[in-house]
Amino acid sequence: MCLAIPGKIIVISGEEALSRMGQVAYGGITKEASLAFVPEAKEGDYVLVHAGIAISIVREEEAQKIFEYLEQIGEAEA
Repeated sequence: MCLAIPGKIIVISGEEALSRMGQVAYGGITKEASLAFVPEAKEGDYVLVHAGIAISIVREEEAQKIFEYLEQIGEAEA
C-alpha cells in the first residue's frame, strides 16, 4: 500500500514552477520532493508527499493528526 506522508518544507530551490524542488523533513529524515503541483507552497508549509511529489498543502494541525494515526497503525501492527 502506498501512502502520502506529510512533511515540512525546509528549503526550496528552483525558480520555475516545474523545476521547483523542496527539502522536506519527515521527523528526523529529510528528502527532496518536487513542488511542481503546489506552486504556492513556501518554506515552513506542510505538504503531503507521494512518490517524491508534493500533492497538496496541509495545515500543521492536520499533519500532526496524520502523524498520530500513523503511530497508532504502527502500534496496532506490533
